[in-house]
Amino acid sequence: MAQPAQRVDAVIVGAGFAGLYMAHRLDGLGFSLQGFEAGSAVGGTWYWNRYPGARCDVESMEYSYQFSEELQQEWEWTERYAGQPEILRYATHVADRFDLHRHFEFDTRVTEAVFDEDEDVWTIRTDTGRTVAARFCIMATGCLSSANTPAFPGMETFAGEVYHTGRWPHEGVDFSGKRVGIIGTGSSAIQAIPVIAREAAHLTVFQRTPNYSIPARNGPLDPDVQRAIKAEYPEFRARNSLMPGALGVQATMREMAAVDDDPDARRRDYEERWGIGGFAFLMGYEDLLINPESNDTAADFVREKIAEAVRNPDVAALLSPHNVIGCKRPCLDTGYYETFNRDNVTLVDISNAPVEEITPTGLLVDGVGYDLDCIVCATGFDAMTGTLQRIDIRGRGGRSLKEKWAAGPRTYLGLGVAGFPNLFTISGPGSPSVLTNMMVSIEQHVNWIADCVGHLRSEGIATIEATEPAEDEWVAHVNDVAGETLYPTCNSWYLGVNVPGKPRVFMPYIGYPPYVEKCDEVAAKGYEGFALRA
Repeated sequence: MAQPAQRVDAVIVGAGFAGLYMAHRLDGLGFSLQGFEAGSAVGGTWYWNRYPGARCDVESMEYSYQFSEELQQEWEWTERYAGQPEILRYATHVADRFDLHRHFEFDTRVTEAVFDEDEDVWTIRTDTGRTVAARFCIMATGCLSSANTPAFPGMETFAGEVYHTGRWPHEGVDFSGKRVGIIGTGSSAIQAIPVIAREAAHLTVFQRTPNYSIPARNGPLDPDVQRAIKAEYPEFRARNSLMPGALGVQATMREMAAVDDDPDARRRDYEERWGIGGFAFLMGYEDLLINPESNDTAADFVREKIAEAVRNPDVAALLSPHNVIGCKRPCLDTGYYETFNRDNVTLVDISNAPVEEITPTGLLVDGVGYDLDCIVCATGFDAMTGTLQRIDIRGRGGRSLKEKWAAGPRTYLGLGVAGFPNLFTISGPGSPSVLTNMMVSIEQHVNWIADCVGHLRSEGIATIEATEPAEDEWVAHVNDVAGETLYPTCNSWYLGVNVPGKPRVFMPYIGYPPYVEKCDEVAAKGYEGFALRA
């Protein structure tokens, strides 16, 4: 006889930073909840991404929760940009401190979520056989949680080891004395390549598209800097939340077009920002992601830096991108370009002749075989929508989310989806998410959702659902804003083009402060654009 489904107020899918804070807020409101996490522990992205050199590209003092002043004051970061082990320790500390582990069932993947229109509940099923009925279904599945592993012909024949940066072995990998091939030169590869090169007998880098990378200038976090920020943390956070990406930079923006500045003054500004490191480089002029001519000045500067760093001019030319700088999330590195000066590193251009097949001894490119002991796929993620569409989510009339999003994701504010009542997506497509400091965007979404479900409970409202007109208007607005910038000019995972067959749609919303204002306005007007049913 089948066991009856457990009934709770809310199910949370994912125990990364979004799921942890969502559990904390709902628990504080007195909601019963059940969380599910595919991993064996908390951490989300930082649980899975353990590749060599894995590190956050947002400074540690900002890439952290701000909901608890006590937490902010007690945690001590050790580096300007925290590495994966330290971030995972932080996530574990938060879960321990606020007793959040008890809300989650680990090693459990949600496979199905179906809305029952008669009962106004979601039925959630897992790969472990669990069934839970919940009034609210909250997807905290992360934007970069579904690894994109290309189906190279012959992969199963390779006699060596194959790894993906997004699913790295927890025990680590010893590359000593081995011939390693890494496919891809995105953010994960740019962090991993210098580390692997120092260990491997030989590293062959297979590059389809070169990426711009800015020096991180990472190092130990100055205790005086940490104390100074902690002394005014609320003000520090408030200032950063007014920035377009919800993060601060160590240099102010010049309120002028880059192309209008005196060339010598512009050069000095770029040099200063290059020396500071991090995202400060692309926040020097207000029009860098709007005006192609201004963008060229920054791109030319980085190409010059690549030519200075890489001794072989042919290799430097291959490493130099020719697309708009910033249309993809800029990478931050420590010694990336200089790594190609090493005798044990080879760069192979696969832009015109992609990997033909994996062989038992390595891989084949343009008829040339490369003998390898290990292959690292640094091929990124099915970003923003991948994990959501791998769950069979069905709303009104049994319509699946995958079917609704066949031509591209459609949401209202990145929070709700028409036809899917009481379903919330944290940092979903149509919200600033990956264009921001994710911790800030996560907290803003979780707070909005928590306030919303608290309001529904107090007002005796059964369901909340985005309306089709509001969704249509928001999708058009997201596209219009993107169309006024240079973001859609290159093929990036923002557009989903790294995944074969995925519709080419710009998924995040550009502009954090205006977005927050819109969310606040929607709530203040009784959740305008949502249908509420008593």
